Amino acid sequence: MTSRVLYSVTMSLDGFIAGPGGDMSWLAPRLGPNPAAEDLVDQVGAFLVGRRTFGGDDPNAGTDREGAMEGAWHGPQFVLTHRPPAEPVPGVTFVTDLHEAVAAAREAAGGRYVNVLGAEVARQLVAAGLLDEILVFVAPVLLGDGTRLFEHPGGTDVALERLSSSESPLANGLWYRVLR
Repeated sequence: MTSRVLYSVTMSLDGFIAGPGGDMSWLAPRLGPNPAAEDLVDQVGAFLVGRRTFGGDDPNAGTDREGAMEGAWHGPQFVLTHRPPAEPVPGVTFVTDLHEAVAAAREAAGGRYVNVLGAEVARQLVAAGLLDEILVFVAPVLLGDGTRLFEHPGGTDVALERLSSSESPLANGLWYRVLR
């Protein structure tokens, strides 16, 4: 089975996945028990991460929940960047080409999801027709500014088909298939 590419993210009700300057502190009080998010952990085989997200803020930094999926997920990570670091990072592969990054992450995922982190990578995947699904957890908060879930200057029309929805006191989930 070919691994599907999934953009999963928690978003404020007004459409932001990070606050101004990439601030993720707003997310920490909204993380916690969420069966849909917890079920996803075992379905993910690899991460495809944008460079800014990779080097960005972790709302659980310094706690036992630090890292991917609140520290519950461990595995191969592929970071899409035009500037790979000079020194290697254990468990992380830096890739400069989108198609190569997706191919490598799909292979590493072994039939499970390639989970995308980063709005810019998600935007590039949509433009290239490589994004299969989107899972958005909508948190009950308004941020007013920051990084949008999806931004396309000049606008675009990306058709989606709802696959499922879930409710949680901290964030409701909406799962979509990207239609091509």
